[in-house]
Amino acid sequence: MTPVLCFDLETVPDVAALRRLRPEWAALNDSEVAACARAERQEKSGSEILPLHLQRIVAIGCAFRDDNGLRVRCLGSEQDSEGKLIADFFRLIERYTPQLVSWNGGGFDLPVLHYRALLHGVAAARYWELGEDDRDFRFNNYVNRYHTRHLDLMDLLALYQPRAAAPLDDIARLCGFPGKLGMDGARVWEAYQAGNLAAIRNYCETDVVNTYLVYCRFQRMRGLLDEHAYAEEMAHVRSILAQLDGAHWREFLKAWPAA
Repeated sequence: MTPVLCFDLETVPDVAALRRLRPEWAALNDSEVAACARAERQEKSGSEILPLHLQRIVAIGCAFRDDNGLRVRCLGSEQDSEGKLIADFFRLIERYTPQLVSWNGGGFDLPVLHYRALLHGVAAARYWELGEDDRDFRFNNYVNRYHTRHLDLMDLLALYQPRAAAPLDDIARLCGFPGKLGMDGARVWEAYQAGNLAAIRNYCETDVVNTYLVYCRFQRMRGLLDEHAYAEEMAHVRSILAQLDGAHWREFLKAWPAA
C-alpha cells in the first residue's frame, strides 16, 4: 500500500520574530509581545490569529499507516528545535513519498511549514518535486491544489468553499470518534507558557488519530474500503492505541466505545 501520513501542527506566537520586526516591543516579555501582536491583528483583520509566517511550530503530530501497521507519535522530543522538527517531517516525505492527509493542512499547516522551513534553511526536495526529476510528479504532486498527494479533508469535503468548512472536532464526534479531549488550539499558548509541552504533544497526537479515523470514514464513503475492511481498520487502530503508554490514550479509547 502507499503509506499514509496524517499530520498536524501545534504553534505558538514567534515572539523573537515579532521583536525583530517590531523593535519597539524589545523590552516587553513574551506574554506582552504576543498580546500586543494579537491586539494589533484583531484591530486590522477582525481576528487575533497571527499571520502564518509568525507561527512557531512546537509540535508535529504524525499518524503513519503502511503495511507494517499504524504508528502514532509527535516527531522529535520536547528539547528539539523547531528546525529539527521540520527537518524530521520532510525527511519522512523524502523516505516514503506518502499520501499526506490533513484537516485544513492547505490553509494552515503546510503554509506554516513552508515559511518556517524557508527561515530555517530546511531542504525538502521530494516535497517540492514538480516533475523535473520524477515525471509522475508533473501530474500529481504535493503543492498543486488540484492534485491529491496532499489530501486536505476539510477543504475537499467543503468543495473548496470556506463558508462550508467544518471543524475537525465536530466532524470526528459526529462520526462517533472522540474528537478533542481537554485542549484545543486556543489553549496551546497558555500551556506552552506554563511549560506544559508534554500536554501539547499529547493533544497533537490525538488530533492526528482523529484525522486518520475521519480519513478512513472518507475512504469508506469513496468505496475504497468496504464495510469489512473498514471494521478491520477500526479494530487495528484500537489495538495499536491500547498498546501505547499515556493517559491521553486511555482517555481517547474510553471516549471511543466499541460499536
